[in-house]
Amino acid sequence: MPPRQKTKFEQWFSWSRHQRRAGAAQALQELHAVDIEQLKQQIISGDSIEYTYGSAKDLQQHLNALRAEFVGSPELAHYHASLIVLLRRDVDVASNYQRLKQLWLAERDFLLGCLNTRWLISACDSMIDHDDDAVLQSLLMNAVMLINTLKLQETEAILCQHDYAEDPKMREQLQQQRVALFDGTSAFAVGTDDTLRNMRWRLEKICRLHPLGQIVLEIFDRLQQASNPNVYLRFKQRHQRERTRWW
Repeated sequence: MPPRQKTKFEQWFSWSRHQRRAGAAQALQELHAVDIEQLKQQIISGDSIEYTYGSAKDLQQHLNALRAEFVGSPELAHYHASLIVLLRRDVDVASNYQRLKQLWLAERDFLLGCLNTRWLISACDSMIDHDDDAVLQSLLMNAVMLINTLKLQETEAILCQHDYAEDPKMREQLQQQRVALFDGTSAFAVGTDDTLRNMRWRLEKICRLHPLGQIVLEIFDRLQQASNPNVYLRFKQRHQRERTRWW
């Protein structure tokens, strides 16, 4: 089993969590005064798209840095990303999740047309985390599992040569910088990445909704067993950070 997810009470005592929420009042004021139709028409200017790698502790600094990911896209794409950042940092969660969900219900086709896969998956993650609809959570989990499995395969194709032998220089690069894959997605930071642990937590949440959800967890656990060689097992063998393991 992966490390236990901290409760909201335990998270409250995290100094890092409070640091990452600093400046939330200003961000909320700016985001809540938006005109959705206007954001759909305004295009973010810039010379080229630049993806963030990690995130600044300062909330406003991180939101500003994110704008460079949406050069050439409508302002609504950055607004959507900003709501997700606020949710990840536990800022006014109930209100901001309702804004995110209502945005998707009202502007689904527009968002599908302007968001890359990276931000579509981020939206799925947020709805799995915060929505009460078990059907919606289950549907969206399909996309998360699909993309993360593809990212594992594509990362391994970059990392390894023949017979799964790693290229040490590429492993070091994957640890130190963002390596692009496709449509805004990026490769895993081999050995430390928390993506699969977070996916496992979401999978467990959904599987608890029905007694037979245990079938899914059993299959996922079998992918981590030495007798069943596959990409999940190989990344398990490469993993080093205890607090981000997914098995």
